[in-house]
Amino acid sequence: MWIFLVSLLTGTLADLYGVKYLFLSPEYMGEVGFKSFFLLGAAFGGFFMTWNLTTYLLDAHHFPFLASMKRPFTKFILNNFIVPLTFLAFYFTYTIWFQRYFEYWSAEVILTNCVGFLLGVVLMLLLSSFYFQFTNKDIFNFSKKRKGKTPPNLVESMAPNRRIDRIHNIKRGTVRWRVDTYLTESFRPRIVRSVQHYDYKLLLSVFKQNHLNALVVQLMSLVALITMGYLIDYPMFRIPAGASILIMFSIVIALTGAITYWFDRWRITVFFLLLVSINFLTKFESFNHKNKAYGLDYNVEPAKYAYADLQKICVAENVNEDKAATIQILENWKNKFPEEEKPKMVVVCVSGGGLRAAAWAMQVLQKSDSLLNGELLPHTVLMTGASGGMIGAAYLRELYLQKQQGENINIYDRKYIDIISKDLLNSIGFTIVTNDLFLPWAEFEVDGKTYRKDRGYIFEQQLNENTNNAFTQKLKDYKTPETEAIIPMTFLTPSIVNDGRRMIISPQGVSYMTIPPIGVERPNAVEIDAVDFGRVFEKQGAQDMNFATGLRMNATYPYILPNVYLPSKPGIEVMDAGFRDNYGINSATRFIHVFKDWISENTSGVVLLQISAQIKVEEIVPNDDQGAIESMLNPLGIAGQILTLQDYEQDTNLGFIFDLLGRDKFDVIRYIYYPKDDLERASISFHLTSKEKKDVLRSYFLKKNDEKFERLRKALD
Repeated sequence: MWIFLVSLLTGTLADLYGVKYLFLSPEYMGEVGFKSFFLLGAAFGGFFMTWNLTTYLLDAHHFPFLASMKRPFTKFILNNFIVPLTFLAFYFTYTIWFQRYFEYWSAEVILTNCVGFLLGVVLMLLLSSFYFQFTNKDIFNFSKKRKGKTPPNLVESMAPNRRIDRIHNIKRGTVRWRVDTYLTESFRPRIVRSVQHYDYKLLLSVFKQNHLNALVVQLMSLVALITMGYLIDYPMFRIPAGASILIMFSIVIALTGAITYWFDRWRITVFFLLLVSINFLTKFESFNHKNKAYGLDYNVEPAKYAYADLQKICVAENVNEDKAATIQILENWKNKFPEEEKPKMVVVCVSGGGLRAAAWAMQVLQKSDSLLNGELLPHTVLMTGASGGMIGAAYLRELYLQKQQGENINIYDRKYIDIISKDLLNSIGFTIVTNDLFLPWAEFEVDGKTYRKDRGYIFEQQLNENTNNAFTQKLKDYKTPETEAIIPMTFLTPSIVNDGRRMIISPQGVSYMTIPPIGVERPNAVEIDAVDFGRVFEKQGAQDMNFATGLRMNATYPYILPNVYLPSKPGIEVMDAGFRDNYGINSATRFIHVFKDWISENTSGVVLLQISAQIKVEEIVPNDDQGAIESMLNPLGIAGQILTLQDYEQDTNLGFIFDLLGRDKFDVIRYIYYPKDDLERASISFHLTSKEKKDVLRSYFLKKNDEKFERLRKALD
């Protein structure tokens, strides 16, 4: 567990998920500081004590002399200090460097954080010592109970120490370890005394009673963890996720130790049976929680999901109806430019990439619209994309709507980038550990419909807390502003796990997005590759779904957020849009293809503004020096190039659009986040350090991207 913890801290494991930030930059109630480090330190103190309790449980029998002393467990801890002390030295060295280099904090702030961590550790150790001082009994306590009784004859057929060893040989299959000296509470060395004159049963009684007290502490930790999971709605109970993980590690250690202690050589079999039992039980709905789309009705008859049902939606009648409604939106958009006979249409495509993509999308849209004197957003007809980038774009769109409706908002204020960059990972991590790893049982209601609280729920809660409730609307609440072209249309496109199709989520009818145009004219010529969310789930209340849920479905990073199960038969499971279209290009090119005639007649062309948090052209990784085993894995390696493969395919689609509209009426302008140092590019997670945010924002002013602005300015002139 110590090695695993160090691997998490250094980013050797789970670096893409940003797990290391949960320990190096812990957050509590929206702030990183003394309180958050204090709680993290307290959790570490609990982890330290649990580790000692478990090793004491499993190894104390190797040191029978301990049972003959006052406070045997205390002496065991003092003599078991090398590993935890080494870890603490490493942690403080690493976190001080991290806070200085990545967060730009002053020496005073760093010192305060470190003191907070140490005080948390000390407090937990003091509380534990207080508990064990009054509960753990040593040999002297047991001797008082036996006062007046004649001790058994200790010299029977063997020496007493050998008899103790025999008892443990039978119970543990081990022998006593040689120890000549030990450290006392005053850190002075002492020579080990002989315990031959003690009754072996008395020595075992000391260990057994200490073990029982250890079990009580471990059970209390488990209850505390589950209780905090029930209280996730209250920010004060959302302790730093790093602290939650340490508590979970404590429970894992305790559980492993208990099984090893009670079942000994059968422990592997017991672990295996436990896993099989869990897998079997979770097949039943009562023991298997599936995340749902908040706002949808799961109590009515499920929607039918089969290819034949999709074909019924893609009939000419539905497609023509939806096209006509969207053309009216385009007409309303065009009417905003009475001085321009043929305005330039802008389609914005944003990439996924966690909070770095959200901050990058906000930076590019804010700065570009500001420098263009507010001309970019009015010219934008559609916003689409994946994951974090779409969260940033949707936030700016909401601010733009509020401004259009009369709110006194400066949408170019830097504070909005800071807001959308606020940590989301801590609340998610906390909920995973305290709630989702157990069976989620707390419930909440949306319009009379009941759902379970899990990390999907807390993601939406935290997102709204961060943004002052910017995403409390239903999907249908954006229908009128989009129809009147007050704001751009938005397509959210999560991927369907069942068959790989894309789910198109919009308050508008979008059946025309589910198949290439030729598929409507010639049925069966091409396959349906997407699903109109609004039409498929119309009876289940598609328009009543929380918009924040749609954003979450579009940003369901594997394991960090739960896949969403929709009310259909068979059940549809959806996840991150990035698996099919991480850049939004597929949606944009399909939209342009469908409305090419209107675009050619009513606009002076289309600018596809791509805002990507990924470098488009990566370095080629050589395979020259691979061994035979590595070469065998090469065929699987291409699966890890999913984003690069999307790039190739989407560039082909863009090439078709150039030919479709005319090369002088279509342009692709790419704003790309270029890290200052490829080795330290911002992580793809729901947490950004100060250094990472600064690196993301500075990229807009690089010469590579400055040239893009000139092209954009000329296109909109």
